[in-house]
Amino acid sequence: MTNKNRQRTTLSLIGVSALALGLAACGDDGGNGGADADLEDTYVVASDTSFVPFAFEEGGEYVGFDIDMINHIADEVGFDVQLETSNFDGIIPGLQTGSFDIAIAGITITDERAEVIDYTSPYYKSGLRIAAPVDDEQIQGVEDLEDLTIATRLGSTSADYIEQNIEGATPNTYEQLDQAYLSVEGGGSDAILYDAPNVEYYVATAGEDSLRVTGELLEAQDYGIAVTQGNEALVEAMNEAIATMIDDGTYAEIYESWFGEEPEWLDELAASAD
Repeated sequence: MTNKNRQRTTLSLIGVSALALGLAACGDDGGNGGADADLEDTYVVASDTSFVPFAFEEGGEYVGFDIDMINHIADEVGFDVQLETSNFDGIIPGLQTGSFDIAIAGITITDERAEVIDYTSPYYKSGLRIAAPVDDEQIQGVEDLEDLTIATRLGSTSADYIEQNIEGATPNTYEQLDQAYLSVEGGGSDAILYDAPNVEYYVATAGEDSLRVTGELLEAQDYGIAVTQGNEALVEAMNEAIATMIDDGTYAEIYESWFGEEPEWLDELAASAD
C-alpha cells in the first residue's frame, strides 16, 4: 500500500463537490421534498486521531480508513468537512453540546448512546480483542483476565465490558490508545482489551515483538457515524452515500487499501445499509 492510494484530509476544508454545485444550479428539489434544503454547506466532523488505522497523523496530514470514509461520504452528499480532533471520551459530549455536528471514530452503536446522539447505518463490523505480553502464556482468553489490570481507552465500550463481565478485573483507562499499549508493554497493565481491528493492527506493527493477540473475538459490534440529534436529513443522506459506496465498490476499495483484503462481512454490511 502506498501513500498515494490513500485519501488524505488536512484541517483545511474539502472542496465543494460537483453534486453540491449541481443542486445549487437546479433551483428546485426535483420532487425530493426539499430534503437537500435541510443540509448545511459545511459540517464540523470530530475524529480521534490516535485510532490507528482508522485515523492518525502521518507526514503532517490526517489519514486512515475513517478519514477516507468521511471524505467520500462528504463528496457523495455534497458538503465540506471541517475536521476537528478530540480524545474519544470528549466526542459524545461534543456532539451533545453542538461543538461537533458529526463524529467518525470507530464509535460502537449502543442503545445507551442512541439516547443522546443519532447514528448512520453501520459502516464497519467489529468486536473486542485481547492482547497480552508475548512472554505471558497464562492469558489465553477472557476467562484468564479475572482479577487482573486491563488497559483500554477511556469512555469506550471496552471499559464497560471489563467492569460488567470480568470478575475482579480493574480497567486501566487512557485517553490515548498508545498509552494503553505502552502500559502493557511496560508492565503497568496485565493485558489490553479493545476494538479488534486496532488491537490486531498494533500487534502486527508497533507491538510485533512485545504483544500477542489471544482468545476469541468478543462482543460483535457495529460502528456507526455519529450525528447530533435531530438532523434526520443529514443521517438519511449519509446512509444513502454509504449504500452507494458499498454498491459501486468504493467501500471495498477503501477497506482493502487499509486492511489488505476485502471484508468477509461485506454482504452483511450491504444488507444493513439497504
